[in-house]
Amino acid sequence: MEEMYSDFLYARPSFLEGMARVMDMGNTLNEYNTFETGEEADYTALLMDWIAVGRDMQAAMGQYELEEISD
Repeated sequence: MEEMYSDFLYARPSFLEGMARVMDMGNTLNEYNTFETGEEADYTALLMDWIAVGRDMQAAMGQYELEEISD
């Protein structure tokens, strides 16, 4: 089962960006996904969290069904 996490507000750096961060002493390469308002960012983060919860519930119910059928 693939685990999905809500990390929508954080940009995912490439391998080369990760290597460049080793030499970034001034912490200038940090990058975040931005929104017009804080409320929009909160809404999106909460939405993504609840989507992750829904996926977890769906996976748990599917696993439960499999265990019930095999018993």
